Amino acid sequence: QVQLVESGGGLVQAGASLRLSCAASGRTFSSYNMGWFRQAPGKEREFAAAISRGGGSTYYADSVKGRFTISRDNAKNTVYLQMNSLKPEDTAVYYCAADYTGRAGRRRADEYDSWGQGTQVTVSS
Repeated sequence: QVQLVESGGGLVQAGASLRLSCAASGRTFSSYNMGWFRQAPGKEREFAAAISRGGGSTYYADSVKGRFTISRDNAKNTVYLQMNSLKPEDTAVYYCAADYTGRAGRRRADEYDSWGQGTQVTVSS
């Protein structure tokens, strides 16, 4: 089972950028589809972005499309989420997740097999 550790969260003003990183343990990172989810207080965890095993296909929620970019470096066992033009409504705990066996681009949290502990992103207005 892969271990995932997120980093890069913080407190920023609206319009700023942040880059989240998710480092994975193990030697089979390139065999996992990866996703980023987020959860705001009092709300359900929601899909933000996903990327295929090789990085050739990416998927985004409508709410982040055009502002967020997911990428991965399989040599470094790391997946990234570049977040630009941040808005207060982007405030949430951001989680990365690994999907061991499914097709790329899954959008339901229960379809992912391993999760990180999350990193807080707070955007002030």
